[in-house]
Amino acid sequence: MKVLRPFLLAAAMVAAFVYITSIAHWDLGQVLQPLHSGGRLYTDAAAAGPGFSTDEQNNIDIYKAARDATVNITSVTYRESWFFQVIPERRTGSVFILTPHGEILTNNHVSSGGSARLTVKLADQKDYKAKILWNDPRNDLAMVKIDAGRKLPFLKLGDSDSLVVGQKVLAIGNPFGLDGTLTTGIVSALNRNIEPEDGQRLEGMIQTDAAINPGNSGGPLLDSHGNVIGINTAIYGPQGNIGLGFATPINRAKPMLEEYAQTGHISRPSLGITTVYIPGNLAEQLDLSPGGGLLIQGIEPGSAAEAAGLRGPTRQVYVGNYPLRIGGDLITAVDGEHVENTQSLQRALNRKRAGQILNLTIYRNGRNQRVAVRLGEAPQTVL
Repeated sequence: MKVLRPFLLAAAMVAAFVYITSIAHWDLGQVLQPLHSGGRLYTDAAAAGPGFSTDEQNNIDIYKAARDATVNITSVTYRESWFFQVIPERRTGSVFILTPHGEILTNNHVSSGGSARLTVKLADQKDYKAKILWNDPRNDLAMVKIDAGRKLPFLKLGDSDSLVVGQKVLAIGNPFGLDGTLTTGIVSALNRNIEPEDGQRLEGMIQTDAAINPGNSGGPLLDSHGNVIGINTAIYGPQGNIGLGFATPINRAKPMLEEYAQTGHISRPSLGITTVYIPGNLAEQLDLSPGGGLLIQGIEPGSAAEAAGLRGPTRQVYVGNYPLRIGGDLITAVDGEHVENTQSLQRALNRKRAGQILNLTIYRNGRNQRVAVRLGEAPQTVL
């Protein structure tokens, strides 16, 4: 179970987030009996089974329709012990099937970023070796594939942009190795930002009180029609569920799924600059825009930033004991949004693909001007 760096969720509430992949010492030999498929979704009281309320019947039908398409993944990585012995470390998580041909979506951290040997266990308890098709660490997403030799049940994707606080959601996954576990809850909040220990900020997350625990990572968060509206990613606090879970909105994965279907790979945008955030009071002392922004500290040769004419520093000064390179452009807005912190630029890049336009407002020679940058493509990761 990976611990994430503490951040401020409310004025008086500071704790740590954890990715919800189960840790290695869980007994993976204790699995549930194979599940059975079938069932349809019901939307009115007349369709409910005897003794069940409409809402209960809805839960039952969603589970029957989705459980065989929500399966388990095991990742095995190897490390060296103090005695120079190679020791396998095993983790389990959840995945859900996207297509009948065995394409599967999950979290990047569940797949160990492509560095692990992956095995997917289907509902019939058969194991299949999984291959990573693409991964996106920025959004903690990954797509893997298995060859089961037959058509597989799969889930349909919903629309996470239309979510409202208070609507019902359901989570299916593999908490603590207990496969096929269903929990229910509501959308507690939208657009939550969380920051892992490795510094890779996750933004615009769905907050839910549906119980999710270590091992739920990569599993689906479903709406009341059984459509996937999120990917369960993190929980608040290292001890397990306390009613604060977070899911990556499914709409964040859709552009990558479409691009992979069209091109066979995922392009990551590259701007090619390094920056430092300058708050407003310091910006005024440096004769920069009083609102502050991101001051360019370096520009990579041949980068999209260089092609667009962005300017780097010309000299170095010291602010206290901190060396600061000045004379370059100050980025004050990105795609029309004011720069508020060091993550403002990265947030915009997370929404872009290579070849798209990034609109920057920069402060240069005492005035603001706009620069349109056509983003380059970062080198492909070899998995």
